[in-house]
Parts: sequence; structure tokens; C-alpha cells
Amino acid sequence: MASTSSALSATFATQILPVSLSDIDFPSDAEVPNISKATVTYTNLYKAADLVRNHVAPVAFPTETVYGLGASALSTAAVNQIFAAKSRPSDNPLIVHISSVSQLRRVLHTEIPDIYRPLIQEFWPGPLTIILPLPDPIRNEDGTVTPVISPACTPGQNTFGVRMPSHLIARSLIAITDTPIAAPSANASSRPSPTMAQHVYNDMIGRIPIILDGGACNVGLESTVIDGTVSPPVILRPGGVSIEEIRKYGGQLWKDVVTGKSEAGHDETVRTPGMKYKHYSPKAKVVVFLGQGDGNNGEVARYIRDLEGDLKIGVLPSRLFQIDSWDEDVKKKIYIVKELGKSGSEIARNLFAYLRDLDEAGVDLIIAEGVSEEDEGAAIMNRLRKAATEILDSHRYIVKN
Repeated sequence: MASTSSALSATFATQILPVSLSDIDFPSDAEVPNISKATVTYTNLYKAADLVRNHVAPVAFPTETVYGLGASALSTAAVNQIFAAKSRPSDNPLIVHISSVSQLRRVLHTEIPDIYRPLIQEFWPGPLTIILPLPDPIRNEDGTVTPVISPACTPGQNTFGVRMPSHLIARSLIAITDTPIAAPSANASSRPSPTMAQHVYNDMIGRIPIILDGGACNVGLESTVIDGTVSPPVILRPGGVSIEEIRKYGGQLWKDVVTGKSEAGHDETVRTPGMKYKHYSPKAKVVVFLGQGDGNNGEVARYIRDLEGDLKIGVLPSRLFQIDSWDEDVKKKIYIVKELGKSGSEIARNLFAYLRDLDEAGVDLIIAEGVSEEDEGAAIMNRLRKAATEILDSHRYIVKN
């Protein structure tokens, strides 16, 4: 396993600072936001921007997907602070976040290939990350060269991932610093991604100075990562934009898009986060049940009935679990139920938050309902598979153990 970055050199008095979306006017085609200097929002955004600009420490901020932990993507020292705060393996790449296409051109000296244009027209700003070739290094007067993007963002690769978040706080922070920001999710490595400021605080207290609080994230799962530098193009990570939407809006060039493998070996170089190491996992054991209809429900009830010991059991139902129909002996063994929702967007928005809620409730075992993999379901199941200790189908066949 790759090493994590060196230990934190400082302990911070972590603050959660409120930022109001209603104070920010930032049209999608603008370069800078319009924020009144008289607001708390302005003060807190500029406090965070100063830390990023001066490479003091990473700061956490909301995006439409999950909360991110950001530092300058141009500085290896700053990027290494992210790895240290998260205890993140150093060979796990980071996505670079920009506030505008102009910033991509001006600061990162990168143009967008034509293959991506119909997709970014539809989904930028938004939860879509594209893979681009690394820009040529800058040649200095003394003959040395300096990479434009810190190599710590792209370990062993000749490409980088970039996206433009739609969340007003995220875009404003990036625009104010005029610095592309490297930002993985703002959680301790391997834990469920944070969708609220308090989730970040629970994981990052003492590790970072500032968490900008913009409320709950409305997508709830990380961005979709697509690679148009290969043929056929590949979805490297399912997320907030579905494969169906990629095909619909991508045109002829994306009609044959394929889904890449979801996991990589520990010695394998990867082009996107989420393919190596343990991810999205609560402290409790997680069992995911696949399958449909009454067979699934009967197997889940029998599974719970057969469990031995005084376990605290949490259940995450969505569309098919019929808990009211389970017999009383089974229901008495369930400590807490959190309804994920019926629509794909509801399930995606609630998944990480409810995994954390059940951990905080002190459960020993989480039983989660799997979903079909069309639309948002592909991203939901990608995260559930990575969080799961065990995956069972409707006949109790072990898919993952």
C-alpha cells in the first residue's frame, strides 16, 4: 500500500463558519461572484480564501455532490496537507476544481477537446469530471521546468481530472482565490463522504482550521468521472450524471461509452479517486441485499432472525423492503430504521448521511437494500458495494465477503 503523507504539523481550533447562498450572485457564465462586503458570507469566504491562497492549510467547503477538502492544486506542499489531514494514501489521485473555463485556460494552460464540449455544455457547472492530458510544464529561465499542476494530484499519470462545481460557495471560493483547487471529499480516509458541515467536523476536528457551512449537499454522491482520451470513451466512476445522460447528451461520440472496472489492485496506477483502498465505510458491518420482490424480503427477514447475540441492527430500506410485513420477532431485533427514499435522487442524497447516522446511533450491523442500476442506481450501488462487508443476493449467495 502506498504511504500516506507526513503527519500533520499543526493542530487547529476547527471552526464551522456559516455562508448563505442568498448572499451570492454568481451566474454560470461569470468570472467572479457578486457578494456584498457587508455580509458574514463575504467575511467567511475571504477568510477561507486567504488560507488557500497562502497555502496555510486546507479548508472544507460544500459542493453540490459532497463537502470537499481543498488546497491549491498548483502547490505540492499545499496538496500534501490534504493527504495528511485525511490520512489518505499518496497514490490516490485528486480532482482539480475550477470556477470557469477561462480559469482552465489562463491558469492551467489547458483547452477542452471537442469530444467533451456537448457534455460540459449540459453539465458544467455540475457533477461531471473530465479527464484531460496534463499541460506542458513551464520552462524557467534557468533551464529547469515546473509542472503546472502539482504531481501530488496526479501520481504516476499523464492526465488529470477536472470539474467545475455548480455550488455557489465552491465556485466563489475558487474564483476569489483564482486558484484551481484540488479537493477530495472532506472526510477521514475510508469513511463515508460528508454531506453536511457537522460530518466534516466529526472527522476533521483539529486537522483543519475552517469548514464553510452551506447546508446539506443536494446530490449526495461524488461526481461522475469520464475519460474521453481513450476509445471508446469510459465512465471511470459513476456519480451525479448517469450513463444514460452521458449517452443522451454526448451525441455520436459517446453512444458507445463503456463503464470501467470499479476497483483496482493496490499496485495499479489509477486515473480517478475511489478505485483503490477501502471507501465510504462506516464503523459497523454493512450487509447489502440484492434481488427483487418477496424473495428478497423473505431472505432479509430470515437473515435477521438467524443472527445470534445481542446486536444493534440498523436497516436502510428504499423501494422493496417491506418491514411492516416481517414478523414481530424479526422487527424486535431491529434497533433503528432509516428510510433512504424511493427515487434515485433521494437515495443518493441520503445514503452517506444515513450511514453516518447509524454509526452515531452505535449499531453493530447495517442491512442495506440494493437498488437496480439504471440512472442514479449505478452510482448508488458503486458506493454500497465499496461500503459493504458482505453482499448477498436473494438466495443468500455471497457476492462479496
